[in-house]
Amino acid sequence: MHEIITLQLGQRSNYLATHFWNTQESYFTYSTDEESLVDHDIHFRPGIGADGTETFTPRTLIYDLKGGFGSLRKINALYEIEEPVVQHGVWNGPAVIQRQAAIQQSAYQQSLEEGLDPPQLTTESVRYWSDFNRVYFNPKSIVQLNEYELSSTLMPFESWEVGEDLFNSLDKEHDLLDRDLRVFAEEADHMQGVQVMAGVDDAWGGFAARYMDRIRDEYGKTTVSFWGLEDGLTSISREKRIMRLSNIARSLSEIAPQASLFIPMTLPTARLPNYVTVDRQSPWHVSGLLSAALESMSLPSRLKTKYGSRKTIDRLISALNINGNQNIAKLRMSVDQKTAPNRHQGPGRLAAPTESRDSRVSYQDRSVRGSQAGGDSDLNTFDMDFFPAETGEQISRRQSNKESHVFGQVEGYRVKEITDSQETSGEDEGYERARRRAAGLPLIQNALVSRTAVRSFQVSLYAWSLAAGIPADSHRRTITPLLFPLLDSFPHIFAQASVTASLAISTSLSTDTTVALQVKRLQSIVSRAVAITEREALSNSLGEIAEAYEEGWDSESDEDED
Repeated sequence: MHEIITLQLGQRSNYLATHFWNTQESYFTYSTDEESLVDHDIHFRPGIGADGTETFTPRTLIYDLKGGFGSLRKINALYEIEEPVVQHGVWNGPAVIQRQAAIQQSAYQQSLEEGLDPPQLTTESVRYWSDFNRVYFNPKSIVQLNEYELSSTLMPFESWEVGEDLFNSLDKEHDLLDRDLRVFAEEADHMQGVQVMAGVDDAWGGFAARYMDRIRDEYGKTTVSFWGLEDGLTSISREKRIMRLSNIARSLSEIAPQASLFIPMTLPTARLPNYVTVDRQSPWHVSGLLSAALESMSLPSRLKTKYGSRKTIDRLISALNINGNQNIAKLRMSVDQKTAPNRHQGPGRLAAPTESRDSRVSYQDRSVRGSQAGGDSDLNTFDMDFFPAETGEQISRRQSNKESHVFGQVEGYRVKEITDSQETSGEDEGYERARRRAAGLPLIQNALVSRTAVRSFQVSLYAWSLAAGIPADSHRRTITPLLFPLLDSFPHIFAQASVTASLAISTSLSTDTTVALQVKRLQSIVSRAVAITEREALSNSLGEIAEAYEEGWDSESDEDED
């Protein structure tokens, strides 16, 4: 079934994942006349509830600190758990159990349980990620770490080493992989991979790094995509900024080499498009915007295969990691501002530097125009860039203005329906057949089905020419007739929310030479902020990562570094 198991590590990742799971739940259909494009077996697992009824819960592990789960409990309408037996030990007297006051459910959660129309959520009413959660979880999915408390000032969970030490101590005592992850892995028929969501600028980065070590020890060949979350660096002290950047550097050095795909994410520091209004202090708002990009970009990995529409995580990675050592990708997004699908020329469009295309590929422009979802010919420009670029360090004008080279790029477009102009032309089909014949590949194309007969029709076109010596998977566009739903649990951050229940979203993942610039900035900070005992090893590791994104294209990198 190509199952995907999710790991949610920490408060920010749980905000992000809650939006993700709410969106997946909205794809369920309950009528024989409707068929969902999404294969729910990929992210959901069957089970048996307390009353013997069948259940369907997410394939996920949720880690958070004490107090981080809010009103969420392991006991819910689907499962019941017996109270643990109190061990008296050598004490002969009666045991006294002290219970912390339970966090009360939000009005939104109470309405869901009572089957009533929920009230509109606000930044004030969302205190925890569980306040806007719409799905039930298996008790095995919930893992509370009682060693640290959420938002504690006495024992803050901020330093990378703190998270590393916590994982090592817990794993030594419980074997976390065997206790938590193996249960979900063994029930998967054909696991597509693991997706990890975690903060990388605090202690969760150290926790995630050691977790990745164990995953690679046990599941060495498993595909692992890692969504690394970062907070902004503005309005914080210099000391805390240096600590966060050091945490990011360690996470990048330790996690990226072990992940199949590493996607750092943060709220853009540049001005957001006019159609987006985000409260930067609200994790509900910030995670909502990030989730729209994450969920849309990863959508093809969970589509049904009956019409040839699924694109697995492996295929995504093969299109991005062209040279085998470029697994750090930039995530970008736009929201359609017109009725015509995927035209991004609305008032919210931001100016962005044009990225260079390979001059050796003459077919690229023709192919792209033929497969264009709308009329915008600049497929490299998106309204929002979630790749972290802020370090507080001064950079030269020459570095900032330098054009970037794209190694690999994947673009996804969500539309209401496939139009005639978006279907593959005969010229494109003939070129694709010739390309496959020249490459010695079987002449099997994606199933192209009439949109009036099949709702899950999806078009995927190759934009780079194998005949020109460029891998055919280096640039791919995917169009899916499934809009992004705006649920009552989703914040009103898009201007269109007042007039529509869904959005046409365009997303992009790319590997390019700007990654090297960001890694070098971190390397420069590490050389001054990290202890001498680990400075050289960490700096060398970051240097090796940066080299993978400039080799052959940035001959003046040594000069820019001065």
